[in-house]
Amino acid sequence: MKGSLMPLDMQHFTSMGVDIAFIDQGAAEAARPPVLLIHGFASNVVFNWIDPGWVRALVRAGHRVIALDNRGHGQSEKLYDEAAYAPKLMAEDARGLLDHLGIDAAHVMGYSMGARVAAFLALAHPARVRSAVFGGLGANMVRGLAGARPIAKAMLEPRIENVTNAAARTFRAFADATGSDRRALAACVVGSREALPAEEAGRIAVPVLVAVGDQDVIGGSAEALAAMIPGAEAFVIAGRDHMKAVGDQRFKEKVVVWLGER
Repeated sequence: MKGSLMPLDMQHFTSMGVDIAFIDQGAAEAARPPVLLIHGFASNVVFNWIDPGWVRALVRAGHRVIALDNRGHGQSEKLYDEAAYAPKLMAEDARGLLDHLGIDAAHVMGYSMGARVAAFLALAHPARVRSAVFGGLGANMVRGLAGARPIAKAMLEPRIENVTNAAARTFRAFADATGSDRRALAACVVGSREALPAEEAGRIAVPVLVAVGDQDVIGGSAEALAAMIPGAEAFVIAGRDHMKAVGDQRFKEKVVVWLGER
């Protein structure tokens, strides 16, 4: 069932004392390098990667696919301290998962918040990242999210009808749809929005694909971010906004081909 809140049977490991849930699919038949998937804010493995068809598409293309529920999300441990959601810490969760599975290096794909985490991972541990796909986050990667506090406030409102800020209401509705712990998300939306300075983006040394919808005001320009990263390629997803781009078939086809060329 699409968007089901039924619990997915996931594996778990401990990262810096935090319980992290993950899936690991396609290892037996994999002929290509593994892909690590990092989802966006208020989402989880099911909503970001399984329901839109990413796991199926990548496994069919011959990849082993690993995807984690970020701390505070899905079946992973819920934390209520904003500092616990720094992108550098979440990047270490991703690196720790590779360690846990004995994977030396993987292609890494993140969407929205997950793209920011993937960028911090590529900077801190370039040898572990074969390539990086930054989905749903373009030029706004080098800025903190404007309006993080209103989104946090929206998460804590007892009733969505009380949320008047349009952007905050969108995120609140998504959090309700994913059955999220809204108190954890209130901490996450503030703690995870550390900007990646443009000069740091310029130090990313792995192959990068930046893919953002042309109507995505949350992510910003794919071309602008790609221009900051040496050798990066931009892919503009025509006719898609932040929420609709993630499941776009053209996006999936582009990523499968791009990973195959690396």
